[in-house]
Amino acid sequence: MNKLDRPLLGKILQKIAPKIGATVIMEPKWNIVGQIIFRNGRKRYFKYSSLDINTLGASEIAKDKDYANFFMKRMGYPTIPGKTFFSDFWCKIVGSRQNIDAGYRYAKRIGFPVFIKPNSGSQGNGVSRAHNKREFYQAMQFVFTQDKIALVQKPVAGKDYRVVVLDDKIISAYERIPLNVIGDGVSSIRQLLQSKQTQFVASGRDTKIKNDDFRITQKLKQQGLNLSSAVKPNQRIFLLDNANLSSGGDSLDVTQHIHPAFKKIAVDLTKDMGLRLCGVDFIINGDITARPDEYWILEVNSAPGLDHYAKTGKEQEKIVEDMYLEILKAME
Repeated sequence: MNKLDRPLLGKILQKIAPKIGATVIMEPKWNIVGQIIFRNGRKRYFKYSSLDINTLGASEIAKDKDYANFFMKRMGYPTIPGKTFFSDFWCKIVGSRQNIDAGYRYAKRIGFPVFIKPNSGSQGNGVSRAHNKREFYQAMQFVFTQDKIALVQKPVAGKDYRVVVLDDKIISAYERIPLNVIGDGVSSIRQLLQSKQTQFVASGRDTKIKNDDFRITQKLKQQGLNLSSAVKPNQRIFLLDNANLSSGGDSLDVTQHIHPAFKKIAVDLTKDMGLRLCGVDFIINGDITARPDEYWILEVNSAPGLDHYAKTGKEQEKIVEDMYLEILKAME
């Protein structure tokens, strides 16, 4: 692991902990785990973006998309329809016939395109949109290299938002826009991606764009393009279907503009899922600044990493630091 791979959390906690008389000790070899020592002697721990603030059971449910969807749907929250399917290895272990072929039959029944996701994945890793049998099997096989369970869902139309909640407070809210480039009439898509990567590095953002990602190849092919294609001036080309910032997506901050009804939904859902700190991901057919009409809960995240969000501007960096200061106070 190099310096760019190391999460921002430890660095932020070391910076802000002295404000409340706390000390943060990082394990020096990898810098991904740490100990927080409060002035009252209490010790807390963290790893990557996971902190000692949510209970273990609620955190484990949130990490499993299928389990979380079950409970959210049962409580009346609108979730995205889908089913889980298993690798051949896991089918044998649990005695199930819900294998990749059953997944394909399900995809045909609900109609292509479909989204395919690792059931326990995060940061958009392995998420892809399949339009036909070949793409479906390729995406499922890729998921099974990192997870034994794949989630197949029907896409829903709308804007993608993340709302971060701490207890009764909305910490941040932002629209997530998939990885994209804007043409200049001369540069190839490969060159535009290289420029974007350079911008990420300059801003301290550790996102790594993988030009050989099969999902990028597929997305471009669907638009009649490839990495060598030049793009018309000011034309925006999307390269992925998932909007995670860790996959190279952009963010548009809406913290000061989120409608009160969406604030309440996010806070209520966080509590109903037994969490104190939560990233609530919405797909909204409309805008988060307006009263809710048609929307879905995409997923909940009990350890919302805000590294990429913090690197989008000084205001966002301060929001993240203030949030973690509130979390430290709540953990003391």
